[in-house]
Amino acid sequence: MAIIETRNLAYTYPGGTKPSITDVSIKIEPGEFTLITGPSGCGKTTLCRCFNGLIPHFYQGEMKGETIISGLNVTEHHTFELAKHVGLVFQNPENQLFALSVEKDVAFGLENLGFSREEMRNRVDSALKLTGIYDLRERAPHELSGGQQQRVAIASVLAMQPSVMVLDEPTSFLDPLSAKKIFEVIYDLNKRFGITIVLVEHRLDLTAKYSNHLIIMDEGKVALDGNPRELLRSEEARLIGIGIPKATRLYQILRKDGVELDNTIPLCSEEMVALLKGAFNQR
Repeated sequence: MAIIETRNLAYTYPGGTKPSITDVSIKIEPGEFTLITGPSGCGKTTLCRCFNGLIPHFYQGEMKGETIISGLNVTEHHTFELAKHVGLVFQNPENQLFALSVEKDVAFGLENLGFSREEMRNRVDSALKLTGIYDLRERAPHELSGGQQQRVAIASVLAMQPSVMVLDEPTSFLDPLSAKKIFEVIYDLNKRFGITIVLVEHRLDLTAKYSNHLIIMDEGKVALDGNPRELLRSEEARLIGIGIPKATRLYQILRKDGVELDNTIPLCSEEMVALLKGAFNQR
């Protein structure tokens, strides 16, 4: 059974003249690393807000269709119930961090749900270690770098032990190297613990290689939905205007020019280098 499913989902913000998303029907399976991308304003963030119940419980616009998370219809369950299943990491970590110390921030959600002190201690320590910031636990969040703050935000969600983690462009304020480290942390959580990851991101050069499910949105609708390697080589994806990974574009150009390469479509430079080595070694 899908861990996330939307059925003919549509939503219009209060005062909006047209829906932000419309007729969105998707399924995300347990343990998948799903990448959602598309041009600016295509409805990616709105869709994420549906996954954890912010829509319709916090944003009071008009919603049609259904969103089912871990078997729960979001319209029938409060956000605090859904928080046990879905954690949302925002674009700007400063929107999530407000306590006087890192460990207090990470413990905040657990305190609100009434966990015992011992259970909170265990979960907080575990989340801090998994995200590599245990030594920062007594520091004030505002003293940290952007990359460290985003790790605190991820740890805060991780401490809740959700089955789904939704991250809405979590590295948009970070340089490529810091972003790469954050994506590696997220990928590790997916592989080691089977946490279902839904990542909204436009930097496909950095993220496509981690995903096994790609959803491309355009003008509030799902334009393409499927295997990343197949979709990113398609003419439809190029015409929508998303940032096709450079390795994928180079592969297409070389194949068009008659260079014999393996049929495995590369999503990153490392995969492209391996393909080229294989091609030259066969000569």
